[in-house]
Amino acid sequence: MSVSSFVRPDAAKLEFHLYDRSVHPELFTVYREQAVWQDKYEAQIRICDAGHLVEFHHNGRSLTEVIAFQNQPLPHRKRAIERRLRGCRDESFRSACGVHYQISYQLEKLDPDVFLNYHEELVGDCERAAVSYSFPAGTRLAPCPLSLIRTDACRKNLLIHTFHTFPDSCAVVKTQSLFEI
Repeated sequence: MSVSSFVRPDAAKLEFHLYDRSVHPELFTVYREQAVWQDKYEAQIRICDAGHLVEFHHNGRSLTEVIAFQNQPLPHRKRAIERRLRGCRDESFRSACGVHYQISYQLEKLDPDVFLNYHEELVGDCERAAVSYSFPAGTRLAPCPLSLIRTDACRKNLLIHTFHTFPDSCAVVKTQSLFEI
C-alpha cells in the first residue's frame, strides 16, 4: 500500500461530526496545529489524517468539529451532528455553552485536469494559511495530498475555511465554519 493511500484513503469514506464537548486529540494523528485566542474564547485547530479537528472553548465549555474517516473510533456521548460527507450541506447548532455554530461543507469530485489546477492553486495558498500540511505522495508522479486552514478571528466570532485534497480520487473537501458567541 502506498503512503498516501494509508494517510488519505477514499474521500467517499469521510464523515462530519460535531460534539457539544471536547474530544481527546489523542484519538487522532495530528500533523499540524494552531491556537487562536481572543478575550471571550480560544480554539485549537488541528490537521489530522482525514481532515481536521477544531475545539472551540467558551465559558469553560467546548464545541468540537471533526472531519474523520467512517471507521475512526470516536465517542458517542454528546455527539450533536453526524453526517456522511457527500455533495454539499449546511448545518447549524446552538451549544450548551451559548455558542451559535454554522457550517457549510462540500465533497467535490473533479476531472483530473481541473483537480491538478485547483491543487496547484492550493499549494500557493499554503504560505498564507494559518496552518497547512503536505502529506507524502503515493507515487513520485502523484501530487501530495494537502490540508490547509484559514482563520478569521474577531472578538465574538471565529470563521474557519478548510481545504483537504484527495489526489487518488481527484476530490476536495471544503468547509466553512462559523463559531459565534
